[in-house]
Amino acid sequence: MAEVERLTGQLVDLASTGVDISDPGNGPRPGGLRRMDAAGGWFYFLVAPREPLIIVVRIIPPFDAL
Repeated sequence: MAEVERLTGQLVDLASTGVDISDPGNGPRPGGLRRMDAAGGWFYFLVAPREPLIIVVRIIPPFDAL
């Protein structure tokens, strides 16, 4: 959880400097649902257009933690 918070904080910081953050992570196209690796697991997120806001949709922990 802490790693996801750290990574989303960094994405918000990038957005506040003017960097387009609709492209980082893995996804079918820019701006849609994105996936990013975090501490052996991953999380899915959406980027709110025109706002420094990351919406975390789902967090998947590492498989050994399940």
